[in-house]
Amino acid sequence: MRALFIGTGEIGLPVLRWLMESGEHQLVGVVTQPDKPVGREQRIEAPPVKAAIAGSNLPILQPKRIKNEVSEIRSLNPEVIVVMAYGQILPRPVLEIPRIACLNLHASLLPRHRGAAPIQAAIVAGDRETGITVMYMDEGLDTGDMLLQKRIEMAPRETGGSLHERLAEVAPAALKEALIQLENGTASRSPQDSTAATYAPKLNREDGRVDWMEPADLIERKVRAFNPWPGAFTLIANPSDRPRKLKIFSGSVIDLRERPGKVFIVNDEVAVTTRDRALSLGEVQLEGGRRMSAAEFVRGHRLSILLPNAPGLC
Repeated sequence: MRALFIGTGEIGLPVLRWLMESGEHQLVGVVTQPDKPVGREQRIEAPPVKAAIAGSNLPILQPKRIKNEVSEIRSLNPEVIVVMAYGQILPRPVLEIPRIACLNLHASLLPRHRGAAPIQAAIVAGDRETGITVMYMDEGLDTGDMLLQKRIEMAPRETGGSLHERLAEVAPAALKEALIQLENGTASRSPQDSTAATYAPKLNREDGRVDWMEPADLIERKVRAFNPWPGAFTLIANPSDRPRKLKIFSGSVIDLRERPGKVFIVNDEVAVTTRDRALSLGEVQLEGGRRMSAAEFVRGHRLSILLPNAPGLC
């Protein structure tokens, strides 16, 4: 089967490699996002998908808007288009190109967590399972009919990073099964229940700011979900300096009740109170500093939390 891969993010790399190496299908080309400046120095870097095929002879397209490359995509004559973590909604002229199907691999059990951040959303919501959904694409945001789903259980201390890696490894098997069913004429087509849909919008750095007015369980799940991106953090006060960002990499809920944002040191643990209980901080990192345990951090710093929804310090 002649396949075109469309994607940008690292989660799609195992699928791309499988299409390149399996020998079961012919990869006719790749579409990904343009190179862009990254980091403080704004160095131009290729997206992960482009870097993964460096040295190959595969045609690669990097349009700012995929609608401007319809004729080029059509010239590759794909029988199936496989999309994963691309970052643009495909217009109808592109969806109509492949003879067999235009498939999207989405990192959630649709219709739950449609949108750009389904991995983090599943952890924040406390879901017990998630997975990969292979769906037939339409012009909506993850609204197409479903072909199949591969389910996995959440690990007890799942982070955004660990779940990203596990779902990336599940994806090739899901695609392989979907393509076999399409070739055999046994592929199903199940409409999504839109009344059960939830949405996971794109995250930005400010989404990682901890709101100590929230329940401790929710904060703990957010800390895990936002590790490594966008990163959970709180602002701490320094009487002689501006507020500084303290990244929080891990934490656990303990039964300690006080007004939100108050810092306690209990049995060599550093805890911050929330709406209902407290979060015992695990590893932290002050901006410009190194990563360390919270207990080690407070031995050299005064820790005063600056609440996001209330003026002053606690």
